[in-house]
Amino acid sequence: MSGGDEKPESKKAAKKEQKKAEKAAKKAEHRGGDEKSVVQEEDDVSVGKYGILPLIKSEHKLNRQYYYVGELKKEYAEKVVWVRARFQTARARGKQCFIVLRQREFTVQLLVNVSETISKAMVKFASNISKESIVDVEAKVVKVASEVAGCTQSDVELVASQLWVVSSSDPQLPLQIEDASRPEKPEDTEGLNIRVKQDTRLDNRILDLRTATNQAIFKLEAGVCRLFREGLTRKGFTEIHTPKIIPAASEGGANVFTVSYFKGSAYLAQSPQLYKQMAIAGDFDKVFTVGAVFRAEDSNTHRHLTEFVGLDMEMAFFHHYHEVVAEIGQLFIYIFKGLRDQFKFEIDTVCQQYPVEPFTFLDPPLILHYNEGRRMLAEVGVEVGPEEDLSTPAEKLLGKLVKAKYDTDFYILDKYPLAVRPFYTMPDPTDKIS
Repeated sequence: MSGGDEKPESKKAAKKEQKKAEKAAKKAEHRGGDEKSVVQEEDDVSVGKYGILPLIKSEHKLNRQYYYVGELKKEYAEKVVWVRARFQTARARGKQCFIVLRQREFTVQLLVNVSETISKAMVKFASNISKESIVDVEAKVVKVASEVAGCTQSDVELVASQLWVVSSSDPQLPLQIEDASRPEKPEDTEGLNIRVKQDTRLDNRILDLRTATNQAIFKLEAGVCRLFREGLTRKGFTEIHTPKIIPAASEGGANVFTVSYFKGSAYLAQSPQLYKQMAIAGDFDKVFTVGAVFRAEDSNTHRHLTEFVGLDMEMAFFHHYHEVVAEIGQLFIYIFKGLRDQFKFEIDTVCQQYPVEPFTFLDPPLILHYNEGRRMLAEVGVEVGPEEDLSTPAEKLLGKLVKAKYDTDFYILDKYPLAVRPFYTMPDPTDKIS
C-alpha cells in the first residue's frame, strides 16, 4: 500500500516544483523588466525635469520668481517663466499634451511636446496628472497664430521645459470645475447642459469656490466694500466699528438672536443704527460702518436674511434731508463707476455663466417722487393707494417702467407716505398726505 501511495505524492511534488519554477521564471522576467525600465529611465532626456515633488517643509529657501497667470501676455513672448497653478484639464495627442492651467479666474494653455529635451515619458506623465492638482511649471511664453479658445490668456501659450506636481488631488472628484462653470441656459429642456446641483456645490464648497465665476463674485463683493469706503472717506466720513453682541435688542421687536453670555443672555446686533446716531451726537458729523448684521426673520424671501454684511452710513445735515439723499445717490454712482471701470473682467466673467443685460445708471441719479411712481403704475392698470406701500410685484414693474422711460436701472424713490414709514420719520410740511 505504501508503494502505491508514493506515486501520486511524487506527482504532486513534481507539480509543486513546476509551479515554483514558473513563479521564479516570472519573477526573473519581472526583475529583468525592472532593470530594463531603469535603463530606459537613465536614457530619458527629461530626467530631473518632471515628477512629483516631496512635501514642502520650509527646509530650503528657493530664490525663484513665480509669475501670475493673469499677467502672461504678448509682452512676455520668448520669456522663460515659472508658474504655480491648478492642473485643470489635459488632452494628449500622440507626442503632444495640451494642458489648461488655472490660477484663480485666469487660465493659460501649456504645451508639453516631445523634442530633444522633452521625452515621451514626460509627455505621458503630464497627461496622467489628476485634475485640480497643483503644479510648478517652467515654460517659455510663446505667441500663438490664432487665439486659444477657452483660455483667458488667448494670445499666448506656454511651452514646458519642466513640470512638477506639488500637490496631487484625488482622481475621483465629487464635481468637475468645468461642469460647475457651465452657463445657465433656461431653454435647455432636454438636460443636455450638465449643471452641478446646489447641494453638491455646498457640500463641496472648496471646489465650487475655484470656478472663475465665484472668484469674480468675491472680487466684486470686495470691490463694492472698498469703493464704499473710498467714496465716503474722500467725503470726510469716519469709519467706526460697532458692537455685535449687545445687552438689548437694538431695534426692538422679536427678530433677535439670543446668545448665552457668561451667566446671562445677550443679543446679536440687528443694526449699528444706535451707535451711528451716538457718533453723530458726539460731533463726528459723518460716519459709516461695514460689518455683520443679524436678523432672526423666519421668512423665505430674497429680502430676509438672517446674516449679512451691512454697509451703513449716517450724517448730520444742515437744512434739508435731500443733502443726505444727494450724498447717498452720489455714493452709489461712485460705486457703479468704479465697478464698471475697474472690474470689467470680473463682470464679464459672471455674465458668461449668468447672462444679464448691462447695468445702466444716470449721473446725477434719477429721483422719482412716490406719487409719480404711482401714476406710472396706474397708466398700466396697477392701482396703489396714496398711503399704501408698494408690493414686491408693483416695485418690480415700476423698475421696468422707469428703465423703459428713463433708461436707468438705478433710481431713488422719494416722498414715501408717512403711514408706511417708521415713527421717527419727519412729516412733509408741504404735503397734507405724506
